[in-house]
Amino acid sequence: MTFKKENYTTTLQKAKVMIPGFKQAFTRFEERMVLDQCSKSMFTNYGRNLAHLALHFGRVPHEVTVEEINAYLYRLTVHDKYSMSFFKQTVFGLRYWFRLFDMDDKALQMPVIKKTETLPTVLSKEECKSLFAAPRSLKHRFLLAFAYAGGFRMNELRMLKIVDVDLQRKQVHIRQGKGKKDRYVILADLIVDRFENYLNEVKPQIYLFEGLTPGQPMGERSIQYVINEALQKTAIKKNVSMHTLRHSFATHLLEDGVDIYSIQRLLGHADIRTTIVYLHVAQVLPKVAHSPLDSLYNYKK
Repeated sequence: MTFKKENYTTTLQKAKVMIPGFKQAFTRFEERMVLDQCSKSMFTNYGRNLAHLALHFGRVPHEVTVEEINAYLYRLTVHDKYSMSFFKQTVFGLRYWFRLFDMDDKALQMPVIKKTETLPTVLSKEECKSLFAAPRSLKHRFLLAFAYAGGFRMNELRMLKIVDVDLQRKQVHIRQGKGKKDRYVILADLIVDRFENYLNEVKPQIYLFEGLTPGQPMGERSIQYVINEALQKTAIKKNVSMHTLRHSFATHLLEDGVDIYSIQRLLGHADIRTTIVYLHVAQVLPKVAHSPLDSLYNYKK
């Protein structure tokens, strides 16, 4: 049977049409993810990768044997050159799916994902200045500087509304960030002074950074395009993404003397161990021990 292209414009839609039982099983999968309050990105990644596997075998995932799955994963990474991220999301998605269908034994037989200990890429302060000055567009210059100024995650930046920026209290309200948590982030004086000019020139309606459609947030690809285009106009050779600005924010705060617990709160990290990694990157000069009595009276000899 031949299906018209418009019936499945995405991998997931195609699997729902072509694989017997997949649509019904995926509805159950979607309902469970909603009940578990999983993020939209997790749902999208798991769903796409599970659909990809189902299309490969022509069966729903729980009808595929562990041996077949291992061979499939090997082919993905070795022969088809899929990214490690795609591999991990497929494994995580399969574990979730198998547990949903009471197949804990199969979930336990999925490959172990080893956590790699890598240090983040960080820009120097001079490189940040060079990057922020590179775009010709005011909107793009403001976006890059704003992302760094608050250490925002990509989706936090995209979904930020104008009303979330409090110029009087010099803070930004992040609503439902990672882990479904709200938090406040500091607002730089430099941003405060230029904020009204940005609004008057760019004229966003609802979101601080909008795409081509007024009132709608910029897409992730559009934002990544902004930084890639800016990088081409600089001498920076590092592998840089929008998340690099978040890493740079945290590292520069450490180098400026801000304590690790304050940085953890600003970044929205649930675990201090996630924040401590920046101690291995920051160039912090050791301080000579001294008596607090001298500090108390600002006494210097």
